[in-house]
Amino acid sequence: MTSTFQATMTSNMANAIRALAMDAVQKANSGHPGAPMGMAEIAVALWGNHYKHNPQNPGWINRDRFVLSNGHGSMLLYALLHLSGYDLSIDEIRNFRQLHSKTPGHPEVHITPGVETTTGPLGQGITNAVGMALAEKLLAAEFNVGGANIVDHRTYVFMGDGCLMEGISHEACSLAGTWKLNKLTAFWDDNGISIDGHVEGWFTDDTPKRFEAYGWNVIRAVDGHDVAVVNAAIVAAKASDKPTLICCRTIIGKGSPNMQGTHNVHGAALGDKEVAAVRANIHWPYPPFEVPADVYSAWDAKNTGAQFESEWNAQFAAYAAQHPDKAAELKRRMSSTLPDNFDATVKAAIATCVEKKETIATRKASQNAIQALAPALPEFLGGSADLTGSNLTNWKESIAMRADHPGNHVNYGVREFGMSAIMNGIALHGGYLPFGATFLTFSDYSRNAIRMAALMKIRTLFVFTHDSIGLGEDGPTHQSVEHVSSLRLIPNLDNWRPCDTTESTVAWAESIKRADGPSTLIFSRQNLPFQERSAQQIADIARGGYVLQDAADAKVVLIATGSEIELAVKSAATLAQQGIPARVVSMPSTDVFDRQDAAYKQSVLGKGLPRVAIEAGVTDFWYKYVGLEGAVVGIDSFGESAPAPVLFNYFGFTVDNVVAKVKACLA
Repeated sequence: MTSTFQATMTSNMANAIRALAMDAVQKANSGHPGAPMGMAEIAVALWGNHYKHNPQNPGWINRDRFVLSNGHGSMLLYALLHLSGYDLSIDEIRNFRQLHSKTPGHPEVHITPGVETTTGPLGQGITNAVGMALAEKLLAAEFNVGGANIVDHRTYVFMGDGCLMEGISHEACSLAGTWKLNKLTAFWDDNGISIDGHVEGWFTDDTPKRFEAYGWNVIRAVDGHDVAVVNAAIVAAKASDKPTLICCRTIIGKGSPNMQGTHNVHGAALGDKEVAAVRANIHWPYPPFEVPADVYSAWDAKNTGAQFESEWNAQFAAYAAQHPDKAAELKRRMSSTLPDNFDATVKAAIATCVEKKETIATRKASQNAIQALAPALPEFLGGSADLTGSNLTNWKESIAMRADHPGNHVNYGVREFGMSAIMNGIALHGGYLPFGATFLTFSDYSRNAIRMAALMKIRTLFVFTHDSIGLGEDGPTHQSVEHVSSLRLIPNLDNWRPCDTTESTVAWAESIKRADGPSTLIFSRQNLPFQERSAQQIADIARGGYVLQDAADAKVVLIATGSEIELAVKSAATLAQQGIPARVVSMPSTDVFDRQDAAYKQSVLGKGLPRVAIEAGVTDFWYKYVGLEGAVVGIDSFGESAPAPVLFNYFGFTVDNVVAKVKACLA
């Protein structure tokens, strides 16, 4: 094969990406053609020479991971998947950004085969990739024994200026350097353009120095339109003992004679005239959505992908013969299947709670649950954003993870957002069940990563402690008021706010068993009393809400969560003394309760009875349960600095106030 032919074919491979991207955006009259057109040669260098994958089995365990962090350039990824042989037809390319197509506006995992994570909110893709690379490193340390590199793959990321401007990229990339994630390679599309125009007015960081300061290997001034030069940079990156940033200087919208290098090509269709001009300029004579057979053949990765996987399968078979237990464990964990003894472990943990009847903070009850469940869950990968001693996410046998030795507890530092998105990457990679913690009020920092976990339907566990004004003297900056209710607004997110040791253990178990989405586990700083329950009541905790205490001929229903259950129980006792029998409903997870059938919900909440909800947070959320004729004991202002008992009394979380609310409803 002559060098001239190779150069021509390489050019045609890149131009196929350009053509598909501009044609799909033009047909949809919506999208971002600039990044795909500008990064086409980088994609040829990586996917054509280095990227280890199997289009016929996108879930192959030892595949490389590719993340398009600048997800607005989604047509770059869709073009690559289509051209290399994934189950993504040309009709799906034509249906870009249309209802129910496999080519949504931004890449979405579980929608498009070959997409590893949902990207769009800038900075989170690179952060997910850090999580993927961390998972690979830890799995390799755990399972690569006897000279068998059964876990051995790389993580590649494309990202633009926007990802680097987002603060989360600082959090994640700093950690990647500290952790020495040498199998992580990021390509910076340094085109100097963002939506508002040339970035020198708002982005003048010395990005290479920044990454060198993080401890990255930095390859500077790479011509992003020279496949051979990019290829050499990738070779150098693979030889480094550090994560690598390849700085690729590119022209956004490369190939567009009148718009390339400007922000006009960033986020809008080129227009019919310019599309025609691009075709002439890049010598692409084919009509829209047509790619010649020889270009398809050059891109086709099905045979090489099948060979990659076949070779690995043979290696894994030999590994399984030598290490059957480890092989079975790796397969179990990568399939997200829980161990056979999990249910028995949960049952024993609940029995311990019932036996001990401890009055402790639910954050401590959470740690006890972790301690009880961890022996059955080697996939546990805990952590905290610099609050381990307060969040209590470690356990006796946990090992702090460091760059030079593996562990199962991660010190993320003061990086709540980065921690949350890294955990999403770990969950997407597979092999570990990540959970990480901070104070509930700092869930605001993590919120978009929590939303992305819910959108992606992945099992990430977000632990939040110090859940209300009950944390006391730290004051309103740290006292959560609106946070629990606001988290409940996120679709597909299960939120648990347990009231004691038993509910805390069940909350952990149900969050772990959930396979189709993330959960939050929300715990108190202050001690909460143990509540007595029957076996049936314990079973009903998993339904999100249940009758904790009933009364014959109840005249009112008190609904509460978390620390306010104690108040509801005491208020019911006082009401009973005054001739007003009251039912107490514990609702540790409104999200789970709402999924129950109508008959069960009515059996818990009753029919025709007035209801009063009690929670140390904003009141609006609870009217969906109590109705306009009911009442809510809550707090619709920010807190104050004072000891917790003083605050609860000051804000009306007293038996007298609950009784008064009940009587007003009955009047």
